[in-house]
Amino acid sequence: MKKAILFATAGALALTAAMSINVMADTKNVAYLVNGNLGDKSFFDSAKAGLDQLEADGRITLNTIEMGGTDADQPKWLSTLYEVADSEEYDLIICGTYQMPDYLQEGAQSYPDQKFLIFDDDTHAGEDSNVVNIVFKQNDLGYLVGTFAGCMTLDTSVEGINEDKVIGFVGGYDSPVINDFMDGYITGAQAVDPEIKVDVRYTSDYVDTAKAKEYGISMINDSKCDIIWGVAGNAGNGAAEAILENGSGWFIGVDSDQELTFSDDLAAITLTSGLKNVGNSLIWFFDEWDAGNEYWGERVSLGIAEGGVGIVTDKNYDKIASDDTKAAVQAAIDGITAGDITVPSAFDEGGNEAAQALRDSVRP
Repeated sequence: MKKAILFATAGALALTAAMSINVMADTKNVAYLVNGNLGDKSFFDSAKAGLDQLEADGRITLNTIEMGGTDADQPKWLSTLYEVADSEEYDLIICGTYQMPDYLQEGAQSYPDQKFLIFDDDTHAGEDSNVVNIVFKQNDLGYLVGTFAGCMTLDTSVEGINEDKVIGFVGGYDSPVINDFMDGYITGAQAVDPEIKVDVRYTSDYVDTAKAKEYGISMINDSKCDIIWGVAGNAGNGAAEAILENGSGWFIGVDSDQELTFSDDLAAITLTSGLKNVGNSLIWFFDEWDAGNEYWGERVSLGIAEGGVGIVTDKNYDKIASDDTKAAVQAAIDGITAGDITVPSAFDEGGNEAAQALRDSVRP
């Protein structure tokens, strides 16, 4: 009997050891190249949080390299990428955002056996068989924000909300990328109340806060908007400045939690932000990779169902939104995840033209 127990124990230990070896063999060595610095409370930090979780779970080993984000730093972005790829140490090299695609493509074509991932950019998607581009379903994100904004503009018990059913949208360019956000935003708001109007304007710029501020003042005073979503990079923050100066109304941020990055006075008038969850998207990617599903040479778009996009639900959202508003947002999340709600996209065939027509039909 003792022998049987000893044999069983030895067998279990051998199996455990074999499993441990297998896990170690599957552990991937990853380099994360930050074309800036950590501490941005945005995409770079989100990606790092996801990668840190993967490392804590024993699924990857991680080397994070902060390359700096100034003009003076940019020449070393490509040299660092080359250096890391040339080492042949890494199963995957990760970078992100709109400044990196040309550097990445040069590196990917110089090192065809090296795997690369770039997040929140699809400039060269599908052109290189060793690169995966992860982007986000902005229409899903827009629908959540539109549902929230639609509920909030009807809740006149909230300070700064007027009797008019009008909300605003300040976009960067009249383009499919921006109109994808807008399409979901309008669709979500009108699902709450078909009488809601949406004042849409474009800065044709991602930097000029003065233009967005001018638009914001007009939206508030002329169109009676009480909520404005800024989707124009830094330029969109001018709409928040307009709301602050006006003394009433609310702003909604985009991409990252802008309550964390704004000054205290601007954070105080920001209800929530629509999020691109970079960290979640990287965990999703490794889940897929470990399961044998590979996407090299492809553009992968992640939405609510994959945890790729979401909405900030703490701080001002939690304090100011009613239970009914929170329930409506959760119902939108559940409906999209279950496939019961299909959100139109400006990237569908004829989608940008349809989004523009929708925009024109709901002007105040």
